Amino acid sequence: MLFTDRADAGTRLAEALRHLEGEDPVVLGLPRGGVPVAFQVARALHAPLDVIVVRKLGVPYQRELGFGAIGEGGVRVISDDIVRRGRLDESDLASVEHAEAAELARQAERFRAGRQRLPLDGRTAIVVDDGVATGATAAAACEVARAQGAARVVLAVPVAPPDAAERLRTALDEFVCLSTPFAFSAVGEWYRDFSQTPDDEVVSLLAQAAEGPGAATGTPEEPALDEDVEQEVAIDAAGVRLTGDLMVPAGAGAVVMFAHGSGSSRHSPRNRLVAAALNDAGLGTLLFDLLTPAEENNRAKVFDIETLAGRLADATGWLRGRTAGQIGYFGASTGAAAALQAAAGSGADVGAVVSRGGRPDLAGPHLSGVRAPTLLIVGGNDTMVIELNRAAQTALRCENQLEIVPGATHLFEEPGALQQVADLARDWFLTHLVKQV
Repeated sequence: MLFTDRADAGTRLAEALRHLEGEDPVVLGLPRGGVPVAFQVARALHAPLDVIVVRKLGVPYQRELGFGAIGEGGVRVISDDIVRRGRLDESDLASVEHAEAAELARQAERFRAGRQRLPLDGRTAIVVDDGVATGATAAAACEVARAQGAARVVLAVPVAPPDAAERLRTALDEFVCLSTPFAFSAVGEWYRDFSQTPDDEVVSLLAQAAEGPGAATGTPEEPALDEDVEQEVAIDAAGVRLTGDLMVPAGAGAVVMFAHGSGSSRHSPRNRLVAAALNDAGLGTLLFDLLTPAEENNRAKVFDIETLAGRLADATGWLRGRTAGQIGYFGASTGAAAALQAAAGSGADVGAVVSRGGRPDLAGPHLSGVRAPTLLIVGGNDTMVIELNRAAQTALRCENQLEIVPGATHLFEEPGALQQVADLARDWFLTHLVKQV
């Protein structure tokens, strides 16, 4: 599993922690790289975010060997076994601890900017880092959280080597890890962007989490978009890098993701015309490629609905970490089947689906599980696809509608045909997405 960046890792990690949402958790990010990951987790779980500052106490003549750790509030965790084997006396312990305590206080003050540490008494503490190599620091942080009064301690990381994961799993109340690759050499190799997290970013994220409305109850503030957002984005889906174009008009209450199973969805003039109509109506759009350039000429890949749906679901998770609004799917060709299969997933929260000249029948048994209102649009002269859409419609159990554009062929190339598609899609999304916001 490859992560685009720490925000992407946090969004995906949050999905694996949903079961803790009802436990009134506190999310604790390990500085510095763990805080951007923890920010996404706290946001998704509607939980308060804090930083957990821990300083390892290293043996004076072998600093990498820790004999303990200290945390805020005077918490001190010592390994008597290492102290004994290292023949350390009280002066050794005091000297190391004094130096580390000063650095701990400096970091805590810097990161919190004067705010008080969140109390953990009787609560579930979710300690989050961007990954572990040996797990020593993360384990020490968990011990510190426990000593600060947490009733239950969960360590959550995107990636860890198998041996460290096994040790941590047996030592903690719960250990959540998305990937434990055997070919592990460093945390950074599992991220496309693993650039250093500066102190200022940690300070900013903690301030955002603390200052939003409902911060006292742990409800995060959703960012209000007061200006248009238009940018090229990189999305990691099951280890494959997908490129997309994100356009979100100011104040947009929903974003529509375009799923296309052949050719380039991102550059398709038909998709761009529809996207422009949605943008003009105040809806955001994400046009991206479900297949890489090397894959899109492989017919087997084009009809691999399982893979297409999986990538769409991963991309949806990525987008959900960046927007507070509803999400809809616009699928064309085999992308329509991928959109419906993804919308039928157990954790899917998709507001509406539109299919243009699609093959929804290829979603097969997944059709009955679709809950999102679904619009099927087919050209009047595309007779074979009309029948396939009618067959799929009988399998749908959600609100659905079949619209036939008179005189149009499969690609809606006839004058005015594609504009009719855009108008139908716009009205469907405005009705079923925006009304929910």
